[in-house]
Amino acid sequence: MHRYKCLKKSNRGLRFLLKKWLILFCSVFLLFSFAGIPDASAAATKFIIINKSSNKLAYYENSKLKRVFKVGTGRSQSLTPEGKFKIVQKIVNRPYYKGNIPGGDPRNPLGNRWMGLNARGTSGSTYGIHGNNNPSSIGGYVSSGCVRMYDNEVEWLYSQVPINTAVIIISSGKSFDSIAKSYGYNVKPGGNSGNSGDTLKKGSRGDAVAELQRKLTDLGFSTGGIDGVFGSATDKAVRAFQKSKGLTADGIAGPATWNALNGSSTPQPGSTLANSGTLKKGSKGPAVKELQQKLTALGYNTKGTDGVFGPNTEKAVLAFQKASRLTADGIVGPATKKAILK
Repeated sequence: MHRYKCLKKSNRGLRFLLKKWLILFCSVFLLFSFAGIPDASAAATKFIIINKSSNKLAYYENSKLKRVFKVGTGRSQSLTPEGKFKIVQKIVNRPYYKGNIPGGDPRNPLGNRWMGLNARGTSGSTYGIHGNNNPSSIGGYVSSGCVRMYDNEVEWLYSQVPINTAVIIISSGKSFDSIAKSYGYNVKPGGNSGNSGDTLKKGSRGDAVAELQRKLTDLGFSTGGIDGVFGSATDKAVRAFQKSKGLTADGIAGPATWNALNGSSTPQPGSTLANSGTLKKGSKGPAVKELQQKLTALGYNTKGTDGVFGPNTEKAVLAFQKASRLTADGIVGPATKKAILK
Protein backbone atom coordinates (compact mmCIF):
# COMPACT_ATOMS: atom_id res chain seq x y z
CA MET A 1 0.00 0.00 0.00
CA HIS A 2 2.81 2.38 0.89
CA ARG A 3 4.56 1.59 -2.42
CA TYR A 4 1.30 2.28 -4.32
CA LYS A 5 0.88 5.70 -2.66
CA CYS A 6 4.48 6.63 -3.45
CA LEU A 7 4.01 5.58 -7.09
CA LYS A 8 0.78 7.57 -7.34
CA LYS A 9 2.46 10.64 -5.89
CA SER A 10 5.39 10.20 -8.31
CA ASN A 11 3.03 10.02 -11.29
CA ARG A 12 1.27 13.21 -10.18
CA GLY A 13 4.66 14.97 -9.97
CA LEU A 14 5.60 13.74 -13.43
CA ARG A 15 2.32 14.94 -14.92
CA PHE A 16 2.82 18.34 -13.29
CA LEU A 17 6.32 18.69 -14.82
CA LEU A 18 5.07 17.63 -18.25
CA LYS A 19 2.26 20.16 -18.00
CA LYS A 20 4.76 22.93 -17.16
CA TRP A 21 6.99 22.02 -20.10
CA LEU A 22 3.98 21.93 -22.43
CA ILE A 23 2.87 25.41 -21.32
CA LEU A 24 6.42 26.73 -21.77
CA PHE A 25 6.70 25.20 -25.25
CA CYS A 26 3.36 26.66 -26.35
CA SER A 27 4.34 30.10 -25.02
CA VAL A 28 7.62 30.09 -26.96
CA PHE A 29 5.84 28.86 -30.11
CA LEU A 30 3.24 31.62 -29.89
CA LEU A 31 5.92 34.24 -29.22
CA PHE A 32 7.79 33.39 -32.41
CA SER A 33 4.61 32.95 -34.42
CA PHE A 34 3.27 36.43 -33.67
CA ALA A 35 6.42 38.43 -33.01
CA GLY A 36 6.24 39.98 -36.46
CA ILE A 37 9.43 38.40 -37.80
CA PRO A 38 9.91 40.00 -41.23
CA ASP A 39 10.22 37.99 -44.43
CA ALA A 40 13.47 37.89 -46.41
CA SER A 41 12.61 40.82 -48.68
CA ALA A 42 11.85 43.09 -45.72
CA ALA A 43 14.64 41.92 -43.42
CA ALA A 44 17.52 41.84 -45.90
CA THR A 45 19.78 44.87 -45.61
CA LYS A 46 22.34 43.51 -48.06
CA PHE A 47 21.94 41.70 -51.36
CA ILE A 48 23.74 41.16 -54.66
CA ILE A 49 22.52 41.21 -58.26
CA ILE A 50 24.60 39.74 -61.07
CA ASN A 51 23.46 40.60 -64.60
CA LYS A 52 24.97 38.20 -67.14
CA SER A 53 23.87 40.42 -70.03
CA SER A 54 26.29 43.16 -68.97
CA ASN A 55 28.60 41.03 -66.81
CA LYS A 56 28.19 43.46 -63.92
CA LEU A 57 27.65 42.76 -60.21
CA ALA A 58 25.70 45.23 -58.07
CA TYR A 59 26.01 45.33 -54.29
CA TYR A 60 23.08 46.79 -52.32
CA GLU A 61 23.15 47.84 -48.69
CA ASN A 62 20.26 49.33 -46.71
CA SER A 63 18.14 49.40 -49.87
CA LYS A 64 20.68 51.51 -51.77
CA LEU A 65 22.98 50.50 -54.61
CA LYS A 66 26.42 50.93 -53.13
CA ARG A 67 28.89 49.61 -55.72
CA VAL A 68 29.00 48.03 -59.17
CA PHE A 69 31.75 45.67 -60.32
CA LYS A 70 32.75 44.11 -63.62
CA VAL A 71 32.70 40.28 -63.49
CA GLY A 72 33.34 37.22 -65.64
CA THR A 73 30.61 34.57 -66.05
CA GLY A 74 30.03 31.26 -67.83
CA ARG A 75 31.39 30.49 -71.28
CA SER A 76 27.87 29.58 -72.39
CA GLN A 77 24.48 30.90 -71.27
CA SER A 78 23.56 27.77 -69.30
CA LEU A 79 26.78 27.41 -67.28
CA THR A 80 26.18 30.17 -64.73
CA PRO A 81 22.83 29.33 -63.05
CA GLU A 82 20.09 31.96 -62.88
CA GLY A 83 17.71 32.55 -60.00
CA LYS A 84 17.80 33.72 -56.41
CA PHE A 85 20.34 32.01 -54.18
CA LYS A 86 22.18 32.55 -50.89
CA ILE A 87 25.82 32.73 -49.90
CA VAL A 88 26.29 29.59 -47.80
CA GLN A 89 30.10 29.38 -47.70
CA LYS A 90 32.85 31.94 -47.13
CA ILE A 91 36.45 30.80 -47.47
CA VAL A 92 39.73 32.72 -47.55
CA ASN A 93 42.31 31.16 -49.89
CA ARG A 94 40.26 28.12 -50.82
CA PRO A 95 42.32 25.35 -52.48
CA TYR A 96 41.58 24.47 -56.11
CA TYR A 97 40.92 20.80 -55.54
CA LYS A 98 40.50 19.87 -59.21
CA GLY A 99 44.03 21.01 -60.03
CA ASN A 100 45.47 20.13 -56.62
CA ILE A 101 46.57 23.76 -56.15
CA PRO A 102 46.72 25.03 -52.55
CA GLY A 103 44.96 28.17 -51.38
CA GLY A 104 47.05 31.33 -51.66
CA ASP A 105 49.09 29.92 -54.55
CA PRO A 106 49.45 32.48 -57.41
CA ARG A 107 48.37 29.71 -59.81
CA ASN A 108 45.06 29.22 -58.02
CA PRO A 109 42.24 30.20 -60.43
CA LEU A 110 39.89 30.86 -57.50
CA GLY A 111 41.96 33.79 -56.26
CA ASN A 112 41.98 34.73 -52.58
CA ARG A 113 38.27 34.71 -51.67
CA TRP A 114 35.39 32.27 -52.21
CA MET A 115 31.71 32.93 -51.54
CA GLY A 116 29.82 29.71 -52.29
CA LEU A 117 26.20 29.72 -53.47
CA ASN A 118 23.50 27.12 -52.91
CA ALA A 119 22.67 27.15 -56.64
CA ARG A 120 21.08 24.12 -58.31
CA GLY A 121 20.77 22.29 -55.01
CA THR A 122 24.51 22.40 -54.24
CA SER A 123 26.10 23.06 -50.86
CA GLY A 124 28.26 26.05 -51.78
CA SER A 125 31.32 24.23 -53.09
CA THR A 126 30.34 24.09 -56.78
CA TYR A 127 29.15 27.58 -57.73
CA GLY A 128 30.56 30.73 -56.20
CA ILE A 129 31.75 34.30 -56.49
CA HIS A 130 35.53 34.32 -56.31
CA GLY A 131 38.76 36.03 -57.29
CA ASN A 132 41.02 34.73 -60.04
CA ASN A 133 44.57 34.50 -61.33
CA ASN A 134 43.81 35.97 -64.75
CA PRO A 135 42.61 39.58 -64.41
CA SER A 136 42.28 39.97 -68.18
CA SER A 137 39.36 37.52 -68.11
CA ILE A 138 37.15 39.84 -66.05
CA GLY A 139 34.26 41.16 -68.08
CA GLY A 140 34.18 38.16 -70.40
CA TYR A 141 32.25 34.92 -70.72
CA VAL A 142 35.03 32.71 -69.48
CA SER A 143 34.11 30.45 -66.56
CA SER A 144 32.65 27.00 -66.08
CA GLY A 145 29.77 28.49 -64.10
CA CYS A 146 31.25 30.63 -61.32
CA VAL A 147 31.39 34.43 -61.16
CA ARG A 148 34.89 35.88 -61.30
CA MET A 149 36.02 39.19 -59.84
CA TYR A 150 39.29 41.09 -59.51
CA ASP A 151 41.06 39.93 -56.34
CA ASN A 152 41.10 43.36 -54.70
CA GLU A 153 37.39 43.86 -55.39
CA VAL A 154 36.29 40.42 -54.20
CA GLU A 155 38.25 41.04 -50.99
CA TRP A 156 36.18 44.15 -50.38
CA LEU A 157 32.88 42.45 -51.18
CA TYR A 158 33.80 39.45 -49.00
CA SER A 159 34.33 41.80 -46.05
CA GLN A 160 30.86 43.32 -46.50
CA VAL A 161 28.51 40.36 -46.89
CA PRO A 162 27.56 37.75 -44.26
CA ILE A 163 26.44 34.16 -44.77
CA ASN A 164 22.85 33.97 -46.10
CA THR A 165 23.20 37.16 -48.14
CA ALA A 166 20.82 36.89 -51.11
CA VAL A 167 22.34 36.68 -54.61
CA ILE A 168 20.19 37.20 -57.71
CA ILE A 169 21.66 36.03 -61.03
CA ILE A 170 19.81 37.07 -64.15
CA SER A 171 20.16 37.97 -67.84
CA SER A 172 18.31 41.24 -68.32
CA GLY A 173 18.30 44.53 -70.19
CA LYS A 174 16.75 46.28 -67.18
CA SER A 175 18.53 48.51 -64.65
CA PHE A 176 19.70 47.04 -61.37
CA ASP A 177 17.03 48.95 -59.46
CA SER A 178 14.31 47.55 -61.75
CA ILE A 179 15.62 44.02 -61.27
CA ALA A 180 15.69 44.52 -57.48
CA LYS A 181 12.09 45.76 -57.48
CA SER A 182 10.95 42.76 -59.55
CA TYR A 183 12.31 40.52 -56.77
CA GLY A 184 10.39 42.39 -54.08
CA TYR A 185 13.09 44.73 -52.80
CA ASN A 186 12.19 48.32 -51.96
CA VAL A 187 15.18 50.23 -53.26
CA LYS A 188 15.87 53.88 -52.54
CA PRO A 189 16.93 56.37 -55.20
CA GLY A 190 20.30 58.04 -55.07
CA GLY A 191 22.43 54.92 -54.76
CA ASN A 192 25.80 54.65 -56.44
CA SER A 193 24.91 52.83 -59.64
CA GLY A 194 27.89 54.14 -61.53
CA ASN A 195 25.63 54.45 -64.58
CA SER A 196 22.58 56.15 -63.14
CA GLY A 197 23.44 59.57 -64.52
CA ASP A 198 24.03 61.05 -61.04
CA THR A 199 25.63 64.43 -61.69
CA LEU A 200 28.94 64.88 -59.89
CA LYS A 201 31.19 67.91 -59.86
CA LYS A 202 33.95 69.55 -57.89
CA GLY A 203 32.99 69.47 -54.23
CA SER A 204 30.91 66.27 -54.47
CA ARG A 205 31.73 63.48 -52.02
CA GLY A 206 30.82 59.87 -51.37
CA ASP A 207 30.71 56.41 -52.92
CA ALA A 208 29.59 57.68 -56.32
CA VAL A 209 32.70 59.89 -56.53
CA ALA A 210 34.90 56.94 -55.53
CA GLU A 211 33.34 54.87 -58.32
CA LEU A 212 33.94 57.71 -60.79
CA GLN A 213 37.58 57.87 -59.68
CA ARG A 214 37.96 54.09 -60.10
CA LYS A 215 36.58 54.19 -63.62
CA LEU A 216 38.80 57.09 -64.63
CA THR A 217 41.87 55.48 -63.08
CA ASP A 218 41.12 52.17 -64.83
CA LEU A 219 41.06 54.05 -68.12
CA GLY A 220 44.39 55.77 -67.48
CA PHE A 221 43.12 59.16 -66.25
CA SER A 222 44.74 59.73 -62.86
CA THR A 223 42.53 61.25 -60.15
CA GLY A 224 45.41 61.40 -57.66
CA GLY A 225 43.81 58.66 -55.54
CA ILE A 226 40.42 57.07 -54.86
CA ASP A 227 39.16 58.87 -51.76
CA GLY A 228 35.56 59.71 -52.67
CA VAL A 229 36.34 63.45 -52.76
CA PHE A 230 35.85 65.31 -56.05
CA GLY A 231 38.81 67.66 -55.88
CA SER A 232 41.08 69.39 -58.39
CA ALA A 233 42.80 66.18 -59.56
CA THR A 234 39.46 64.46 -60.22
CA ASP A 235 38.18 67.56 -62.00
CA LYS A 236 41.28 67.54 -64.22
CA ALA A 237 40.84 63.81 -64.97
CA VAL A 238 37.16 64.26 -65.86
CA ARG A 239 38.00 67.12 -68.24
CA ALA A 240 40.76 65.08 -69.90
CA PHE A 241 38.42 62.11 -70.33
CA GLN A 242 35.64 64.33 -71.71
CA LYS A 243 38.05 65.90 -74.19
CA SER A 244 39.23 62.46 -75.36
CA LYS A 245 35.60 61.48 -76.01
CA GLY A 246 34.63 64.69 -77.82
CA LEU A 247 32.34 65.78 -74.98
CA THR A 248 32.01 69.24 -73.48
CA ALA A 249 35.03 69.44 -71.19
CA ASP A 250 33.34 71.14 -68.25
CA GLY A 251 34.53 68.81 -65.48
CA ILE A 252 30.97 67.81 -64.61
CA ALA A 253 30.17 64.08 -64.66
CA GLY A 254 26.60 64.05 -65.92
CA PRO A 255 24.66 61.41 -67.89
CA ALA A 256 26.70 61.81 -71.11
CA THR A 257 30.00 61.41 -69.24
CA TRP A 258 28.72 58.38 -67.30
CA ASN A 259 27.53 56.77 -70.53
CA ALA A 260 30.93 57.31 -72.09
CA LEU A 261 32.69 55.92 -69.00
CA ASN A 262 30.56 52.80 -68.93
CA GLY A 263 31.03 52.23 -72.64
CA SER A 264 34.81 52.52 -72.45
CA SER A 265 36.77 49.30 -72.13
CA THR A 266 39.76 49.98 -74.35
CA PRO A 267 42.79 52.21 -73.73
CA GLN A 268 42.50 55.79 -74.86
CA PRO A 269 44.37 56.88 -77.99
CA GLY A 270 46.45 59.25 -75.89
CA SER A 271 47.60 56.54 -73.47
CA THR A 272 51.26 57.14 -72.64
CA LEU A 273 51.69 53.48 -71.73
CA ALA A 274 50.34 52.31 -75.09
CA ASN A 275 52.72 54.64 -76.92
CA SER A 276 55.77 54.05 -74.72
CA GLY A 277 58.75 51.82 -75.35
CA THR A 278 59.81 48.90 -73.15
CA LEU A 279 59.61 49.65 -69.42
CA LYS A 280 61.70 47.99 -66.73
CA LYS A 281 63.26 48.54 -63.33
CA GLY A 282 64.80 52.02 -63.31
CA SER A 283 62.36 53.50 -65.85
CA LYS A 284 60.62 56.75 -64.90
CA GLY A 285 57.87 58.99 -66.21
CA PRO A 286 54.16 59.19 -67.14
CA ALA A 287 54.15 55.78 -68.84
CA VAL A 288 55.40 54.14 -65.62
CA LYS A 289 52.80 56.03 -63.61
CA GLU A 290 50.05 54.80 -65.94
CA LEU A 291 51.46 51.27 -65.69
CA GLN A 292 51.27 51.50 -61.89
CA GLN A 293 47.68 52.77 -62.05
CA LYS A 294 46.63 49.95 -64.37
CA LEU A 295 48.32 47.26 -62.27
CA THR A 296 46.79 48.65 -59.07
CA ALA A 297 43.33 48.71 -60.66
CA LEU A 298 43.79 45.06 -61.69
CA GLY A 299 44.66 44.04 -58.13
CA TYR A 300 48.48 44.09 -58.34
CA ASN A 301 49.69 46.56 -55.72
CA THR A 302 52.66 48.70 -56.79
CA LYS A 303 52.67 50.47 -53.38
CA GLY A 304 52.06 53.85 -54.99
CA THR A 305 51.82 55.54 -58.38
CA ASP A 306 54.88 57.79 -58.36
CA GLY A 307 56.11 57.13 -61.91
CA VAL A 308 59.23 55.32 -60.68
CA PHE A 309 59.70 51.68 -61.73
CA GLY A 310 61.15 50.31 -58.48
CA PRO A 311 61.14 46.90 -56.72
CA ASN A 312 57.43 47.06 -55.84
CA THR A 313 56.41 47.80 -59.41
CA GLU A 314 58.68 45.02 -60.67
CA LYS A 315 57.10 42.61 -58.19
CA ALA A 316 53.62 43.61 -59.37
CA VAL A 317 54.63 43.16 -63.02
CA LEU A 318 56.04 39.70 -62.30
CA ALA A 319 52.83 38.67 -60.52
CA PHE A 320 50.71 39.94 -63.43
CA GLN A 321 52.89 38.16 -65.98
CA LYS A 322 52.66 34.87 -64.09
CA ALA A 323 48.87 35.18 -63.73
CA SER A 324 48.57 36.00 -67.45
CA ARG A 325 50.90 33.12 -68.42
CA LEU A 326 53.48 35.45 -69.94
CA THR A 327 57.24 35.25 -69.59
CA ALA A 328 57.78 36.43 -66.00
CA ASP A 329 60.83 38.69 -66.45
CA GLY A 330 59.52 41.90 -64.84
CA ILE A 331 59.96 43.76 -68.14
CA VAL A 332 56.97 45.49 -69.72
CA GLY A 333 57.34 44.81 -73.41
CA PRO A 334 54.69 44.62 -76.18
CA ALA A 335 53.08 41.36 -74.94
CA THR A 336 52.78 42.53 -71.33
CA LYS A 337 51.48 45.96 -72.36
CA LYS A 338 48.88 44.37 -74.61
CA ALA A 339 47.65 42.15 -71.76
CA ILE A 340 47.50 45.06 -69.29
CA LEU A 341 45.69 47.37 -71.72
CA LYS A 342 43.29 44.69 -72.93
